[in-house]
Amino acid sequence: MSLVHRVEQQTVAEREMSRLAWMALMLTPGMGPTRIWKAMALLGVAARLFEASLTELEGLGMPAAAAQFCFEGKAKAAAEDEIKRTMETGASVLTPEDEAYPERLREIYDPPAVLWIRGDVTQLARPGIAVVGTRQPSPYGAGMAELLSRDLANRRLVILSGMARGVDTAAHKGAIEAGGKTVAVWGTGIDVIYPKENKTLAESIVATGGAIVSEYPLGTFPAPQNFPIRNRILSGMSVGVLVIEAAEYSGTRITARCAMEQNRDVYAVPGNVTNKNAWGPNTLIKQGAKLTATWEDVWEDLPSEIRLALEDEQMAAGGRGESKAGGTASLFNDTPLPKHERIVYDRLRHDESTQLDELIEQLEPELGSAEIFTALFELELAGRVRQLPGKNYVRAF
Repeated sequence: MSLVHRVEQQTVAEREMSRLAWMALMLTPGMGPTRIWKAMALLGVAARLFEASLTELEGLGMPAAAAQFCFEGKAKAAAEDEIKRTMETGASVLTPEDEAYPERLREIYDPPAVLWIRGDVTQLARPGIAVVGTRQPSPYGAGMAELLSRDLANRRLVILSGMARGVDTAAHKGAIEAGGKTVAVWGTGIDVIYPKENKTLAESIVATGGAIVSEYPLGTFPAPQNFPIRNRILSGMSVGVLVIEAAEYSGTRITARCAMEQNRDVYAVPGNVTNKNAWGPNTLIKQGAKLTATWEDVWEDLPSEIRLALEDEQMAAGGRGESKAGGTASLFNDTPLPKHERIVYDRLRHDESTQLDELIEQLEPELGSAEIFTALFELELAGRVRQLPGKNYVRAF
């Protein structure tokens, strides 16, 4: 009997026992996702784990120490305690035998045996795009991450990312700004915020109807090896992965490779070839990733059934996908600018900031300092220019 059929026929009590069994194996030393899935397939019924003899447990492919841990009841006790503590925090857990477990995640090679979740569990199964990239983006990279995430969230796609510094943070913020939903996949326990400065962002993700998800138990600290492992979940839950700035050796490459192995679409925003972080997306484009400049480049590649369903949702909601920021953002804004604003804007770049004194010096023959100050103020208000620390300015599309 398939796992799906077993799920459909279980009673509430049986599902609770199944959940406990999956959690018990998850907390058993020496048992990773692949071994857990193999053991559960051999058991047939997850709850039989607690009735099996030591010999039977070893026959499931469990290492001797792991089998002993289960046989002595330590795994079950640990699972009961973990589930209780999770519920006390207001969070929840999902196992592959729960109906809410995201179907796309079941398709990957080694799906998580347990997911810990804060927020709206249903967002995990909705169509989403994973937005990933460097922790140290250029102003251009951060701006594109926020812009594209905002536009895609406007169209009811869930934005998935890892809540790391840089591109991840910009992606989550763009989705929230649009009034959309975003899911953060962590490499720590859901009670361990990392990086700490993103505490407010984490709370905003949950408060706006999104979710935080992890395959690690409560209290898991940010060990470096956890983050590459969690990347398969990020790509696995998505229908496609969008790469924005990534160096030659980075975790983003792992996510892109996972996406390809999982038969997910890969999109990449081209970058300035003089920027080391452009190596990742530019190389992916050479290898067949879709060059992406606007939300339409992603939207038109979505499976037709997903696109039509999202369009129906937008129509039912009576909206056209306009963001709180005042409509769809665009990389190419054709609204004409007053002459003095155009002169200042043309001197600024997306990928490199310009210091105010340098700008004044460059424009001295054409504009006075007062006109430059006024132009910068108006451009900031219009959202075309961003001011960085130290009176540095960049284009913000």
